[in-house]
Amino acid sequence: MNILLLGANGQLGRTFLEHGGLAASGNLVAASRDGAHGATVDLANPASLAATLDRIQPDLIVNAAAYTAVDRAEQEQALANLVNRDAVGMLGHWAAAHDALMLHYSTDYVFDGRQSQPYAVDAPTAPLGAYGRSKLAGEQALQDSGAKHLTFRTAWVYAAHGSNFLRTILRLGAEREELRVVADQHGAPTDTSLIVEASLAALARWQHADPTQRASLNGTHHLVASGATSWHGFASAIFAQAVARGLLARAPRVLPITTADYPTPAQRPAWSLLDNREFQQTFDFPLPDWRDGLGQVITHLVPPST
Repeated sequence: MNILLLGANGQLGRTFLEHGGLAASGNLVAASRDGAHGATVDLANPASLAATLDRIQPDLIVNAAAYTAVDRAEQEQALANLVNRDAVGMLGHWAAAHDALMLHYSTDYVFDGRQSQPYAVDAPTAPLGAYGRSKLAGEQALQDSGAKHLTFRTAWVYAAHGSNFLRTILRLGAEREELRVVADQHGAPTDTSLIVEASLAALARWQHADPTQRASLNGTHHLVASGATSWHGFASAIFAQAVARGLLARAPRVLPITTADYPTPAQRPAWSLLDNREFQQTFDFPLPDWRDGLGQVITHLVPPST
């Protein structure tokens, strides 16, 4: 099986490579904009994308690439749409024409965050900003392409590497005595290792399913950790574990603030909880509490000699 991993230098792509599960499943080609991991592919450059697809002839496309600059997307809507919508549609049309399967990742930002219970997969979508609109358009483009696909919506993604909330908050905590963190936005922090392991379990389920079963698996699923917290709660938990494991000498004071106290160019959903029960039942894969993933990531960050 030929496998193409897009976005190999991003948070999720790097975790796929570190895990090794994709490489064990077939002939893996890892692609990124800088070509550091093998192939050079820029989703903002459709010509490079088409050429790579035709050369590699993948049976499985794992699209871990995306435009994710939520605030900048308000000024770069055309670029966000090119990467998150147009490129995804192109991938879908190629996959449909060549009978390939596509794994694609979307976001909680397709919802407006105004309901008070976790969003079901079929809940009405209503993105608040350009980023969310581009990701929703990508979902729809992939569905309309007719390709076999598994679209996984996830949220509050972080890892031991890359640019994310956990790494930023640890850096700031080492520099400051006090931090102010938003406490009225709620979600389930989801580490990339969980996303990778769950994705591979879903892929295995697909590969062992008959055509009728695959038809029921095809489409969108919610892949997030279980439980819930706020950004303030997440920051507090990060510091508690970091101090306990010796990553920080002391925890700063973490003061709760409102979204209004921390204005940003893009409006963010206040309630980002996605109902993951359907994923767990469909793929027979447990999605543990977000604190489990946090403990694993903190452990990964602790130097071996500590």
